[in-house]
Amino acid sequence: MTTEESIINYIADVWLDGDTEGLDAQLPIADLNIIDSAGIFDLVHYLQSDFRVTVPLQEISPANFRTVDSIAALVERLRAKGESVR
Repeated sequence: MTTEESIINYIADVWLDGDTEGLDAQLPIADLNIIDSAGIFDLVHYLQSDFRVTVPLQEISPANFRTVDSIAALVERLRAKGESVR
């Protein structure tokens, strides 16, 4: 399973009752109108535990959480920088 697929499945499970229909990696998450600011921190916690990365506070920005693709790019960037949970 790719990073994008894993994130899509998580969003669908938590906020869409498991329904991934219409949810793709390029869809702006804000367009779904399902995730509030507290939800973003739930998503960050998921990223940290599932992908074993540490998401620094300065990386929690609209640009990094705009789409599943941008979230996956953040995860890959953090992995490459060595921002792993120890």
